Amino acid sequence: MTSISDRTSIRTPAGQVVGRGREVELLEAALASGAHVVLEGPPGTGKSTLLRRVAADRESTFVLVEGNAELTPARLVGHFDPALVLERGYRPEVFVDGPLLEAMRDGGLLYVEELNRVPEETLNVLLTVMSERELNVPRLGRVAAHHGFRLVAAMNPYDTVGTARISSAVHDRTCRIVMGYQSAQDEHDITALSGVEVPPEHRAAVVGLVRATRSHPDIRVGSSVRGAIDVIGISSELARRRGVAPTDWQAGLDAALVALSGRIRLGEACTRTAEDVITALWVEHFGRQPDPVDDGDTSDPGRGGGSGEA
Repeated sequence: MTSISDRTSIRTPAGQVVGRGREVELLEAALASGAHVVLEGPPGTGKSTLLRRVAADRESTFVLVEGNAELTPARLVGHFDPALVLERGYRPEVFVDGPLLEAMRDGGLLYVEELNRVPEETLNVLLTVMSERELNVPRLGRVAAHHGFRLVAAMNPYDTVGTARISSAVHDRTCRIVMGYQSAQDEHDITALSGVEVPPEHRAAVVGLVRATRSHPDIRVGSSVRGAIDVIGISSELARRRGVAPTDWQAGLDAALVALSGRIRLGEACTRTAEDVITALWVEHFGRQPDPVDDGDTSDPGRGGGSGEA
């Protein structure tokens, strides 16, 4: 489906928003003043989590819409039920609200993900609502936005595939909050929320590796903290299956290859594969694969080492 909505107030635990006190304050102030907001930043920087936290504090309806080429004005606004139209005609009670009208009537937050993927004709509908705080729907009439209605959109400025340039009209009607990557300590704390138990120094090394993908000369787009969460989770599961320590060197590398190879984007001039780059980063942060312990065990030597942290 193009849109997902939740009519109940979302009460997300405040502890899930880590290190975003300034952004929370800015967003709450902007919304309270009546402004519509664009959250701008790469994936995995907590834009959705931040907004859910603010929606919970406001006790507002939270309506989520995925921005893509299939988000037509009809899908955003709503439609008349064809079967009921044949039976009753074009009456207000047979109109099925789309996510925009749902948020407008309830005075909730309409959250549009990937704003720069939304078709221009659909953006024009949003522009009208932001400017006039009402919408005239054919055969339905005028729908006014409840006092608490706000639009919050998110976009990734670094993604150019399948995106369009946002017009100055949109920027003129919205305030902008930039959300960059969080600090190493914040990302360490975020990975800890997953509940996977590993030594703090191992967790810190995984976070350091993932952060290194964002500044590596061969990598155009690095991984978000979600990559670190998956590396820790997958390596822990691999270690359990293999009967080795959670910090096992080979289990960690295998997990990193699975979790990160699809998340990073290499530069055009890079002649190595994503797996080669990730392996080199793993060695840089965890050292080379340790020699197997000579205890008479003839099993795979890659399964007997420790974390190999340098």
